[in-house]
Order: sequence, then C-alpha cells, then structure tokens
Amino acid sequence: MTKRLKRAGTLWACLLPLLQALKVSPLIEKVSDHKDFRKLLRTRTNVLVLFTTSGETIILESDGFFSISHLCLRDSEGRKLCKKVKVNPSSKHGGAELLHYKDGTFHTEYSRPATFKSMVAFLKDPSGPPLWEENPEAKDIVHIETEKDFRKLLKKEERPVLLMFYAPWCGVCKRMQPVFQQAATETKGTHVLAGMNVHPAEFDGLKQEFDVKGYPTFCYFEKGKFLHHYENYGASAKDIADWMKNPQAPQPKAPEVPWSETDSPVYHLTDESFDSFLEEHPAALIMFYAPWCGHCKKMKPEYDEAAEVLNKGSNSPGVLAAVDSTVHKAAGERFKISGFPTVKFFLRGEDTFTLPQLRSRDKIIEFMHSPQAPPPPEQSWEDQPSSVSHLGSEDFREALKKKKHALVMFYAPWCPHCKNAVPHFTAAAELFREDRKIVYSAVDCTRGQNHELCKQEGVEGYPTFNHYNYGKLVGKYNGDRGEAGFIGFMRSLRGRDQEKVVKKKEEL
Repeated sequence: MTKRLKRAGTLWACLLPLLQALKVSPLIEKVSDHKDFRKLLRTRTNVLVLFTTSGETIILESDGFFSISHLCLRDSEGRKLCKKVKVNPSSKHGGAELLHYKDGTFHTEYSRPATFKSMVAFLKDPSGPPLWEENPEAKDIVHIETEKDFRKLLKKEERPVLLMFYAPWCGVCKRMQPVFQQAATETKGTHVLAGMNVHPAEFDGLKQEFDVKGYPTFCYFEKGKFLHHYENYGASAKDIADWMKNPQAPQPKAPEVPWSETDSPVYHLTDESFDSFLEEHPAALIMFYAPWCGHCKKMKPEYDEAAEVLNKGSNSPGVLAAVDSTVHKAAGERFKISGFPTVKFFLRGEDTFTLPQLRSRDKIIEFMHSPQAPPPPEQSWEDQPSSVSHLGSEDFREALKKKKHALVMFYAPWCPHCKNAVPHFTAAAELFREDRKIVYSAVDCTRGQNHELCKQEGVEGYPTFNHYNYGKLVGKYNGDRGEAGFIGFMRSLRGRDQEKVVKKKEEL
C-alpha cells in the first residue's frame, strides 16, 4: 500500500527531501485510537514520533519509518489521540512536535537538528552525546561522512588540509575538538581543518592507508597529497595555527633508555642470573614486565621508590627485582607469564604467591614486611552460572546458525565498561532463557584464538555488541547498555517477528 506524503511543518519539510534522496519507502499503518497507538509503541521500543497539524504523523525508528493515517487536529479521532498522549503540535512553531518514546513510554522531546543523520544517531543512542557537527562552534570544521567525500575534498581543495581522524568515544578526541574548532576559525580562508569519524569497520582500508593506529590521528595534505602526521596532542589552537603556517614532519622520538640501564635501585635479572639471585635472597619480589606495557610504565616509579627503601635497608625483610620478559624469555616461560606486569613473591627459591594487587610503593613495602596470600581471584564471568552462552572460535558460528536472533557481547575481562555491562546483559539473557529462537552470547576476545575471531567480526574496542540472524551479521547494537536497553532491543525484534506471522496468516 502506498500513499503520497505531505509536508507538515519545518520538521517534516526537512525530513521529506531527505527520505526521498535516500529512497526510503515508508510503510503505512492505520492507527485509529489511543489503544492502537500504545500497541504500536509496545512493539517498537525506541521510536521518534512526529506529530503535525497539517500532514502525516510519522513514527521513525532506526531501521524503518511508520506513519499513522489519522492525524492530530485533522479529525475527531486524531484530536482524541493527541489529548490522550498530551500532545499539542499547534502550540509549537511550524505546527509540529517531535517526541521520543522508549520502552512504550514518553522519554524526551527531540531537540537536536532535524536532519536524517542526527535523528538516526539519536535513535542509536538516545542518551549519547550529539554529533560533533551539531556543535555550532564547529561550523568552520569540514565534517566528512564518507570515503567518497574524503577523496572529493582532496581532489578539489587547493588549500592545505589538516584532517582529524577520530572516534566518537575517544577521550583525547573530545578534549582536542574545541581546540581544533578554534584553530579552524583562526585559519579560515587559508587552510582547511576537517574531521572524519573513521571508527566504523567500513573505513578499515582508509585507516590502513594513512597509518591510523589510534585516535585521534592528524594527517596533513597539500594538493591532495599526504605529507605529514601532526602529533602534538596537547596543542593549543595557536600551536595548530602556527604549525599550519610551516608544517614539519614529526621529529623522531629519542629511543627509550632500558629500565635496567637507568639509575634504578631495583635488581635487574637475566635468564642466567635468575636462579643464583634467588639462592642469595631468601625473600624476593620479582616483577615480570615488557618495556611497551603501559601498566608497567605506570608501576615502575612506585617499584623504584619501594626498592629504594627495601633494597638499601640494613634490616630489610626482602628485596625487589625485575625481569624484562621480552628479552629474557626463559624465566617468563618457566613461570607461565601471560600478561604484564606480573608480580611474584619467591620464598627460599619457591614461587609462593602471584600478587596482582601490588601496584603502589606503600602496598609493596607493607606486603614485604608481612607476606600473605592474595585474596582469591574474582570468578570469571564464564564460570558464573547464567543464561548467557559463552562462545569461542571453535563453536561460535555453529552455535549462532541455530538462533534467529543472537546479541553477542565481545569483551575483555579487564575492561571497566564491560564489567558494568555484564550484570545488565546477564539479566536480559535470563528473561529470554525460555525463548528457543533467542540467545544472548558473549566472547572473551583475550582467550585463545578468540582474538582473531573478534577481529574478523569487526571488534575494535570493548565492549562491542553485534546482532546476528541465523549466524549472519545484521549490524552493531549501539543502544543503551542497561538491562532495559538489551531487553527492549530483543522485544522489538520479536514483536516484528510476530507481526510477520500475523500478516502471513491474513494473506492465507
């Protein structure tokens, strides 16, 4: 069934040409009263509703458009519906009101720009931050959406271009955006400063081409050719503007002096000296580390300060030592070191305790004066009884083929955002445990061969949520990470399934 859509108010005037340009075909559904409207909201748990006085009442969701044929203020039924939901579009500028409903109830009035991109971004994450281009202060930034737009800019732009490749969730990116905006305004007319969100997997080729290994990455172009990276992540707007006047390639960083070659009070061991050192020191704390490890770098000053006390004291209860496990691999393999830093306590040459909680100077000194077994490790999510199906590379594809809808959480055990999501994801799985067509699954990307699996599934950060239909990837879930979000997403899918069944029965 088709129907011509009419313009109604400024919001609808913005929506209609966008829908036509995107070749979106609206699905028409008749809703005659308040009960039918509520029923519609129950099956679509995350919707924008455009109420108008002179056109269609449109329900917009992240993967479809639905219209209500009975209009507010156009007939008695429409007026009753508006009265029931307490909506009065005639009181608004342009005779239109755009409201968001979540899990069947009113959530908030939509106040972001009336553009297709902004609305879809809002629906994907109603509580999330607005898009960068929605910030009025970013008006002098050229916002790039597609690789085609990127290539077009480089081909046609005569002025020098400094492009910021970023991810919406990146903290450093958010901190630098105001500075970048100001620099764009200061250099307007002579240079172009542009921004592009390249976090989605579709830009993997572009990231590889310009060596984007983290966010943000700044690339400088002249006449379409890439010349330099800009690497001053603590820059002011003036710093960026001054650099643009005389762009220079980043200076090579001085090689980091190995910890063992610094004036460190820690005993630095090798594979050859390891055993003899333990024979000489009956109580020793040994830190197995890797020079590139960020947590190791953070811990080194604390460890040095503790060693200053323990290794030089006449009545010390024990000593501190360290092993670079990337150079002296035998010791690490012998004690099954799988992550850095790993801190072990040796008593009379025996591996007695592994101590992940020791990271600060005071805790280290306190432990050495009174060595005690660490608290038992936290039970892994996989070992806890729940309705979540924990999968790995060996059974991932076979398991998902059997389920119509699978929401999969790709995670790392150490990730704080993952830990926050676990109880909510588990609760949602418990609610749907009796539904044989649904599964909530989880993959620990740090275990075994799962890292390669996660890479294949487009996982670039933790947690990542993917929706699968009989084993085929449908798309990423970017909604609310609370229990209501996970439940609402699946209810919406099952609601649509039921509608299709009813429709087929009617056709028969």
